[in-house]
Amino acid sequence: MPSIRQNAYSDVLPDFRNLGVIARVLLAVNGAALAAALFAARDLVQAADLFVQAATVLEPLLLACIVMLAAASPLLGRLAYWKGCATVLVIVIALTGAAYAAVSAVAADASEDTDLVRMLVLSAVVAALLLGYFRLLAKAYSPALAEARLQALQARIRPHFLFNSLNTVLSLLRRDPKRAERALEDLADLFRTLMSEPRQFVRLADEIALLERYAALEQLRLGERLQISWELDAAPVDALLPPLVLQPLLENAVHHGVEPGTGPGSVLVRIERRGDRVFARIENPYIEEQQKRAGNRMALDNIRERLLLFFDAEARIRTSSAGSIYRVEIEMPYRTEAPAAARPGTA
Repeated sequence: MPSIRQNAYSDVLPDFRNLGVIARVLLAVNGAALAAALFAARDLVQAADLFVQAATVLEPLLLACIVMLAAASPLLGRLAYWKGCATVLVIVIALTGAAYAAVSAVAADASEDTDLVRMLVLSAVVAALLLGYFRLLAKAYSPALAEARLQALQARIRPHFLFNSLNTVLSLLRRDPKRAERALEDLADLFRTLMSEPRQFVRLADEIALLERYAALEQLRLGERLQISWELDAAPVDALLPPLVLQPLLENAVHHGVEPGTGPGSVLVRIERRGDRVFARIENPYIEEQQKRAGNRMALDNIRERLLLFFDAEARIRTSSAGSIYRVEIEMPYRTEAPAAARPGTA
């Protein structure tokens, strides 16, 4: 039986500005060069010598290709996939030819034309193999698998939170109807976000609004026991980030740090921009047995995977505890334009 909504996903080129893509290119090309040197050499000493000789030409050429492709990445992202692949191959071949000409100009014994053809063919083959690898990598994470993972994370908001919130609203209906109405509006906004497209980026301003609605609902339930400090003056509200990355962290802070306690619990929410990075920190009281519960670790692992799916190696999440404080920190690239696709290597 077909699903109600079926999305068509087209192939996209990797974002050559992404640190994960750059690292994979460097490792793959240098690994191939090392393997070729080991294959051609009689022993390890000769292999090391061959690799060093190859690196004198390979590394400047590789750096030039990375810089050129990074600069052209926005343009490449707007091209059809196969046209983009052809453009990448043209760039790589042109830079290889230029590198060969530069080396031949300074070399005492200029190589023959057959060496030029060999270099051009080899560089084109390596570039084509890397493009194929990134295409397979993207397909391994999307569409169906990545979207299923993202939707699973969105479903992680605990069902009993919904029931607790509804019970809180019911208790307010007669004694404070206006407050009950506002609570229902907050609840509707929260679950509308849950049903939104999981592969789309959202503005930080919208995610902060979601945090505030969630906090308002929990405030109704916990009253003065929940004390939240908001440090958002330096938050870049135009930044784009994956949906529902921060809200589960605030939910964890309330559920594992405030709710089990007997007295008031303080939660800190700080979001700021430092250069081209966005930092978010959430602190809550540290209750050791609560922070080690499977539910908390599962939520953190899910968020870590969500950041990987959207940002590859350019985002990270860290947890730490100091005394009576438990801290979760997220670091993401600051972006205001949505990429072509939220997949590894394309974010």
